[in-house]
Amino acid sequence: MKVLNLQCMHGHGFEGWFGSEDDFQDQLGRGLVECPLCGDHGVQKLPSAPRLNLGASAPAAPAAASTAPAKQDVVLSPEQAMQAAWMKMVRHVVANTEDVGQRFPEEARRMHYGETEERAIRGQASAEEAQALVEEGIGVLPLPIPKALKGPLQ
Repeated sequence: MKVLNLQCMHGHGFEGWFGSEDDFQDQLGRGLVECPLCGDHGVQKLPSAPRLNLGASAPAAPAAASTAPAKQDVVLSPEQAMQAAWMKMVRHVVANTEDVGQRFPEEARRMHYGETEERAIRGQASAEEAQALVEEGIGVLPLPIPKALKGPLQ
């Protein structure tokens, strides 16, 4: 298995797992590799250090009193930290709202005018529909949801 560091043309970094370099190039050529954040197919491979297993592993250290695995500090760049925070927020929204799809403007109005019970919803609306909702005093917030969060991950 080959793990590659990838980046889309918008600067989003992510990992891709492939059977081989040829497998990566084949999938890339067929447009199957895309950014999990924005769906961009303009993906490039970043340099990465190989992991070489050149022999037997080092002898294991004596077991500590705790059986919990040791935690390692992970340092993220400001861009990675922002990307991680945004993904966490989007996952929270997806997990805690009802997807009403194209019925979003209609459902938002029904809740605003007391025709149905208020609840947390998300869905699709055109720019014109969103503007009309705002003009009616209905608060809406555009939130692009990455394709990867719209369905099961492979």
